Amino acid sequence: MKVIVVGAGVVGTMHAWHAVERGHEVVHIEREAEARGASLRNFGQIWVSGRAGGEELDTALRARELWEGIGARVPGLGFRAIGSLTPVRNELERAVAEAAAARPDAAARGYELLTADEARAVNPALRGEFEAALWCERDAAVEPRTAQLALREALLATGRYTFLPDREVRDVVGEHAVRDDRGEVHGGDAVVLCTGASLSGLVREVAGEIPVRRVRLQMMQTDPLGEPLTTSVADADSFRYYPAYASGALDALNAGQAQDPTAAAHRMQLLMVQRLDGGLTIGDTHEYEHPFAFDTLEDPYEHLTRVVESFLGRPLPRIRRRWAGVYAQCVDTTRVVHRQKVRDGVWLVTGPGGRGMTCSPAIAETTANELGW
Repeated sequence: MKVIVVGAGVVGTMHAWHAVERGHEVVHIEREAEARGASLRNFGQIWVSGRAGGEELDTALRARELWEGIGARVPGLGFRAIGSLTPVRNELERAVAEAAAARPDAAARGYELLTADEARAVNPALRGEFEAALWCERDAAVEPRTAQLALREALLATGRYTFLPDREVRDVVGEHAVRDDRGEVHGGDAVVLCTGASLSGLVREVAGEIPVRRVRLQMMQTDPLGEPLTTSVADADSFRYYPAYASGALDALNAGQAQDPTAAAHRMQLLMVQRLDGGLTIGDTHEYEHPFAFDTLEDPYEHLTRVVESFLGRPLPRIRRRWAGVYAQCVDTTRVVHRQKVRDGVWLVTGPGGRGMTCSPAIAETTANELGW
């Protein structure tokens, strides 16, 4: 079988991976010289912690298993089974963590409520003031800026993979084929369109208006911290954002503790991961209203700096990079991904939202299973 994959972000690359793994030939087409969208502009977190129970959690756990297996074969992914800690500062926040640790699926997530001293034993860099922390053992990390490159190197080594950069697909031609902007037609037995946040143009022509929206975020990365940050770190604002934490305790937190005005205005949470070079990737904001701003705002960065410094108990290293990104998210956020047959032999896969890096191996595996690869 020959599979045409359009889009070289993590979702497209994982579709290519599963096709090659099953013995098929893949032609992988990317409109840029390298993918430059949401797949690079994220935390690199394999984030099981906050996933909704049921299909979303099952997908994340399967993806976590796949990431670990692929990481063992492709060291360039930088896979680390580091877990995460969410420090809490008061009884209202602690009650949400306790409710999460009491969930029926808490063991599957690796949830455990730790004392402050226990949390510092797991992550000694957290020298700031907090009362306790929710530990999630199943969380992990990879390197988002290099993951696709490492996967592609492994795919090229199989001899069954061809990468075609700098080609924008303009048309779906009949069944099982696409035409690029150089006029070349690429045909096979199946076509998978993994176009990320590009929802107009080709996608609109072949799929119409789909129930997927675009979301913008701001993030930053620091110089090396100078010591290990041995886990990912979140703050209690993540309780307000992720569906796993819905509970009466969360209702009480929302009613009794106002979110910081800057965090509320920009729909923020803290997530933080240490990169292999020692720097910290820190975010993020969420913007849903179109048209998006073309610039980045300083208030969110200042808020994130204050929160991080309060957990670390020390000044943050110099900010090395700031950036904005845009990803595609299903309007019905309970859906893990939008998967649509748009022509015979042609499928569109998009809209995983902030779950793309976490769930992409399992999303692609499901596509492969459904298409009978």
